[in-house]
Amino acid sequence: QVQLVESGGGLVQPGGSLRLSCAASGIIFSLSSLRWYRQGPGNERELVATITRGGSTNYADSVKGRFTISKDNAKNTVYLQMNSLKPEDTAVYYCNAEFLKSYWGQGTQVTVSS
Repeated sequence: QVQLVESGGGLVQPGGSLRLSCAASGIIFSLSSLRWYRQGPGNERELVATITRGGSTNYADSVKGRFTISKDNAKNTVYLQMNSLKPEDTAVYYCNAEFLKSYWGQGTQVTVSS
């Protein structure tokens, strides 16, 4: 059974940083494409960042230069380093892994507010 467990969310002031983690089990992590999505209040879920099994990365324009996605295949974990956070980054952040099928974590809340 595939499980994705996110952690690292919380309340941070504008300009601050957070690092999200997503620990995966039950999936061939090294062969998976990994993504972070977010869904803000009243918004649709949007793709934030992708890292392919080869390590190539891609970002939404709204987070380029501020967010960094990375992974550790030995730990079956994908990360999202978020710097220079803005109030509009407030959302529930979801981890997604895709290998033959698509799997989702339960989400972690990030709130950017003074």
